[in-house]
Amino acid sequence: MSDYELAHAYDTVNLLRRDGAVKIELNRPDRLNAWNRQFGYDLLDAVQAVADDGDVRAVMITGAGRAFSSGADLKEMGSQDDRTPDGHPDVRTTLTERYHPIITGIRRMPKPVLAAVNGPAVGIGCSLALACDLIVACESAYLLLAFVNIGLVPDGGSSLFVPARAGKARAFEMAMLGERVSAATAEDWGLVNRVYHDGMFEQESEALLTRLAEGPTKSFAGTKRQLNHRIYWGMDEQLELEADIQQEMAASGDFAEGVMAFAEKREARFSGS
Repeated sequence: MSDYELAHAYDTVNLLRRDGAVKIELNRPDRLNAWNRQFGYDLLDAVQAVADDGDVRAVMITGAGRAFSSGADLKEMGSQDDRTPDGHPDVRTTLTERYHPIITGIRRMPKPVLAAVNGPAVGIGCSLALACDLIVACESAYLLLAFVNIGLVPDGGSSLFVPARAGKARAFEMAMLGERVSAATAEDWGLVNRVYHDGMFEQESEALLTRLAEGPTKSFAGTKRQLNHRIYWGMDEQLELEADIQQEMAASGDFAEGVMAFAEKREARFSGS
């Protein structure tokens, strides 16, 4: 934790602070920082807290342990508390009420947000990283839009962020093939800004956070407004579209098969149903 102080400990997220620099540390290392219900609530509160705090000048999001985030916790998905009246997982409500405010909160807070990808960034975890203004990764990290591997579609804004950063061809490749993109390839494609050697990753990413925290805060905020308007002007509509289509996928036979195959550690046998 270097010389950061623990400002607030949620059940699944830590807020660490040093002067105007704040780290949001995803803290479910035993589950590779997978997103469950409590994680969504905690991360949303943390993002809103730093956005509203005028003394916070720059924010880093990173993961505890060996992963940035492995995506949605499939063990919890579709619990009885999160089902539609027809019995399917209510992914739309989860996305619109918990996940979307996190993504839009990052994009719209008037201060720079740095993703320090310290390991795998998968599914919604990949979307979280891509929502940030700057992204650095360690050499051993990778990005993965794993949604297709269980019969789902990209969500959390990744259908917007990937083509904006890497272009349409890479977006189709990542979304439809569901293959890992190494940190080196992600840098080459423009998905991440910098890649650091694993042994220097924490030092280098913290140095960049300090640089941002000591920089011209109002200039950063103005730049962010400009680029949001130019690149992400349709963000709200795209997030709604993602949620609508994802709810359709959650009712499909392919999704049911994908989750079952994942649980049984076998290849999914998709039927197109």
